[in-house]
Amino acid sequence: MLKKLIKLFKRNHKKKGGAVEDPHAAREARKYDNPIPSREFIMELLAVEGLPLTYKEIAARLELTDEARLEALSRRLRAMERDGQVVRNRKGGYCLVNAEDLIAGRVIAHPDGFGFLVPDEGGDDLFLGPREMSSLWHGDRVVVRVSGVDRRGRREGALVEVVERAFTQIVGRLRIDAGVGFVMPDNKRLVHDVVIPADSIGDAREGQMVVADLVKQPAPRRPPVGRIVEVLGDHLAPGMETDVAIRTHGIPVEWPEEVEREIAKLGEQVPEQAKSGREDLRDTPLVTIDGEDSRDFDDAVFCKRTSKGWRLLVAIADVSHYVKVDSSLDQEAYRRGNSVYFPDRVVPMLPEILSNGLCSINPEVDRLCMTAELLINEEGEVYRSRFFEGVMRSHARLTYNKVAAMLIDGDAALCEEYAGLLPHLHELYQLYKVLHKARKARGAIDFDTTESRFVFENGKVVSVEPVVRNDAHRLIEECMLVANVAAARLLLRKKIPTLYRVHERPSEEKLRDLHQFLNEQGLKLGGGMEPTAKDYAELLEQVKGRPDAHVIQTVLLRSMMQAIYTSDNLGHFGLAFDAYAHFTSPIRRYPDLMVHRALKHMIANGTAEDFDYSEIQLAALGEHCSMTERRADDATRDAMDTLKCEFMLDKVGDVFGGVISGVNSFGLFVEINDIYITGLVHVTALDHDYFHFDPIHHKLTGERTGKTYHLGDAIEIKVAAVNLDDRKIDLILPDGEMGGGGKKPQRRKKGGSRGGRGRGRGSRSPKDSSATAREGEKGSTAKNKADKQEAPQGEQPKKRRRRRRKPKSSGS
Repeated sequence: MLKKLIKLFKRNHKKKGGAVEDPHAAREARKYDNPIPSREFIMELLAVEGLPLTYKEIAARLELTDEARLEALSRRLRAMERDGQVVRNRKGGYCLVNAEDLIAGRVIAHPDGFGFLVPDEGGDDLFLGPREMSSLWHGDRVVVRVSGVDRRGRREGALVEVVERAFTQIVGRLRIDAGVGFVMPDNKRLVHDVVIPADSIGDAREGQMVVADLVKQPAPRRPPVGRIVEVLGDHLAPGMETDVAIRTHGIPVEWPEEVEREIAKLGEQVPEQAKSGREDLRDTPLVTIDGEDSRDFDDAVFCKRTSKGWRLLVAIADVSHYVKVDSSLDQEAYRRGNSVYFPDRVVPMLPEILSNGLCSINPEVDRLCMTAELLINEEGEVYRSRFFEGVMRSHARLTYNKVAAMLIDGDAALCEEYAGLLPHLHELYQLYKVLHKARKARGAIDFDTTESRFVFENGKVVSVEPVVRNDAHRLIEECMLVANVAAARLLLRKKIPTLYRVHERPSEEKLRDLHQFLNEQGLKLGGGMEPTAKDYAELLEQVKGRPDAHVIQTVLLRSMMQAIYTSDNLGHFGLAFDAYAHFTSPIRRYPDLMVHRALKHMIANGTAEDFDYSEIQLAALGEHCSMTERRADDATRDAMDTLKCEFMLDKVGDVFGGVISGVNSFGLFVEINDIYITGLVHVTALDHDYFHFDPIHHKLTGERTGKTYHLGDAIEIKVAAVNLDDRKIDLILPDGEMGGGGKKPQRRKKGGSRGGRGRGRGSRSPKDSSATAREGEKGSTAKNKADKQEAPQGEQPKKRRRRRRKPKSSGS
């Protein structure tokens, strides 16, 4: 990397009047009133110098003298530190971070005290031992050096610098001992208890949930120290789950004063001058199709038959018109990264005046839009695409159920009510069938999974119901997918940098395990160690109707990688696209806003050289947006797990049927039928036997009895206990019986199966992470069901215990 930068420096920079010219100066001048040298230029300068430079030395070499530009340089260097591009040593010198000696990335902590560094530039993770993690929180951005390789062949990292802390506040339960307080973090990945001196406890009481400001961050020989700034209430009282999740994961909820001042200038109606110069779509019968409870509408569609196929318009709210680059509103949207959809509320990326007002495509009002015009042939291929700025007026606010009732059921009353729109809705439906057929021919993976939602009454969960998808959901999903692909391919062709939604092929390790599992089932995944999405799709089709189809689908799903945002186009494996970006939801996702800016730049005949964002900045943006997406997933999962536990509190002792949804060395995860809630049957609550865990075949096998518990088996269980502290539901077999899941083999082989013996209550095993996270629109699966994400790690085999333990209830 250094050689490349030096070569670029020598090639691009020429002396003009004794000063070195920054090739990105024009871009910086467009963005800032007092422009300073670009990040690329500063990095190239450090590369050429070959040694650390202090702030003053950098300023001198860049010939910056006036106070405003010196302050701007200081801010830029701090931002480059935060993004892991440079690191400052103890003498104040800035060093270039590169993959050859220093590696920047984000920390992923494990509850057992170790962790991993996920490098910004990709590649294998680095192992961080307890010594390194003693100074770190989950989510911290750090720079490390490679210190060696452990016995498992993993690179180990040694901490060089913490460049950005993930937490300045910690939420947890207060414990008081001898007048000194300790806040035990609610997030189980945060393993440091925060010390609260007696004079910093305030009015908080033992056992309450509190928020503590971090006065001192953790260090190798010192725990973190804090002071209580807010008391949330008694420990996990009903209705508190979302507040705790928001604060635990550091999700911004308050709008800064600068943002409030900016949005105060906005009105409720689109200004007339904003409509000039745009294509007028107000007479085109565009409609929105969303869920019954949706509040913000950011996309509208229209379809018309042509001689070669169809003309599809996908109009998306023009958020970029209101959110200007580097404005206070833009900075806050970047900080949030995305809207977060909790079961009982939404934390939006943009203020309500935009998300529910000017950028919400409400019916019969003028709205600014970015529109994709797509000409699609009879085979479902886009043979021409165009993106343009428009002004539109939605002709109806339709729902999935209404559209399905008209198109599928032929509801007479609804067909009469929307008679003027019905022809284009029928064309949409015909186009959907063609696109869906093309999707299957392409080999996109479509896992058949069930999602659920909570039903509330007076703030209390009264039931958990499945989310039923119909063809109207799938119709909108296909329209969004085709628009996203068109945007990605157009920007790629025009060489305008942007953020892509990337889903890489499964890793070799996961593929080896998958092939071994499938071989045992008499199945084969095509493609060997380089399968395509079509190979996965064909296997899923092949096993349909088999009694173990659910098991095979689950194992296939768990072999997949996690989708991320990045400036490098690596394609989307699951959807079988060579290029894919997010264009359709700039109200709720910052990467979509970046795609809109890139498209506008292209429409204005801009080039990569004069775009507002460099490749370096986009790489940092992608990493940040991937992080905020994971943060939102973690927060919503915590809130949902708490609600599930609260719902199950009055069901302790009840017996249910279920399906084994996960198998691990410490027990079985069982999804309870009809209520879609998962609990754990701990290995000590199984039959009077030792059980061996087989991670390849996803089963536990009894050493004495030969009974097996296999992924996908039906089983009967009893709710033994509900633990609100850990958000866990403990299950046992009813009356000590085997339930429906145990199976006896024809004959039992001597010795154990591959894997380790299930351990007792004292085992500390990684949490099951078999739940999937998929792309959803406003909390549903309607628009971008596409990205199936799952990344559990198989647990290492455990050593056999010699002493036989008496089985215990996991809830005791």
